[in-house]
Amino acid sequence: MEGAPSPESILSLPPEGADRLLDELERTVPVHPGFVDVPSRGFTEAIVFGDTHGDWRTSLELERAFLAERGGPRCLIGLGDFVDRHPADCGDGSVANALFLLGLAGRYPDRVYLLQGNHETTRRIPVIPQTLPEEVDDLWGPQVHRYLRILALLERGPFAGATPSGAYLAHAGFPRGPLPPDWKAAFEHADDDRLAEIVWAECDASQARRGAAEAWGGRDLAGFLAATGLSVFLRGHDPDVNGRPLYGGRCLTLNTTRVYERYGGVVFARLPLAGRVTSVAELVVEHVATEGKRFAPVD
Repeated sequence: MEGAPSPESILSLPPEGADRLLDELERTVPVHPGFVDVPSRGFTEAIVFGDTHGDWRTSLELERAFLAERGGPRCLIGLGDFVDRHPADCGDGSVANALFLLGLAGRYPDRVYLLQGNHETTRRIPVIPQTLPEEVDDLWGPQVHRYLRILALLERGPFAGATPSGAYLAHAGFPRGPLPPDWKAAFEHADDDRLAEIVWAECDASQARRGAAEAWGGRDLAGFLAATGLSVFLRGHDPDVNGRPLYGGRCLTLNTTRVYERYGGVVFARLPLAGRVTSVAELVVEHVATEGKRFAPVD
């Protein structure tokens, strides 16, 4: 793939152009296991972002941070929920955001990781609201196969991952209860209850209670980190705790969409990949330039 297609070019594609783009993405986007180990060799940091929910204008800013020459090559890690609830000035933003980010994953398969959130796993556990199907119909007509192809591409992402610097990465939570000695196997072939723990579970510091999985707290997190040898948890999902270090600096929630900017802004984190991270205070949290801005509508 010569370059990831721009969101605006995606929104202007005719149906046959959309089909060609989906063909290309199906050839280039990697299929990941349920759990990935993010490489550190050759990379000093990862740009980690939370829920974007169709806000492709913010995703363009993330691309700039990812590809900036300053500091050398880095990884880009999305924590899920790339679709649905798009801002009004992004047109059919879920489609544009998903295909744009998938284009980056196809172009940089060893550097871009798009984890699945609850909005990417909707074929397993249905989510409301879900605007992606209607957006696909609006752009290219009522052909369900295009929606299903986009969803299948998003399902190629892992459920969770870890960095050599000790960070655990997932959309919402982690497996509860005793873990097998090969604890990463808990993410492979996860049943719906296990999946809900990973992509649906709230932290108990959040006021949200969606009901798909039991909320977890600081003691639960400490047990999981101790069992896995990891030190901090980066997640999305709960906008009301966006950007707040929790549980003694061992957890940071990120939301990276203007849909939720009233909850602490539109933020991403720079995560060191070298050395050992023992507190989220060692990360650099940045506000995205789109925060507080509105743009002309896209036809």
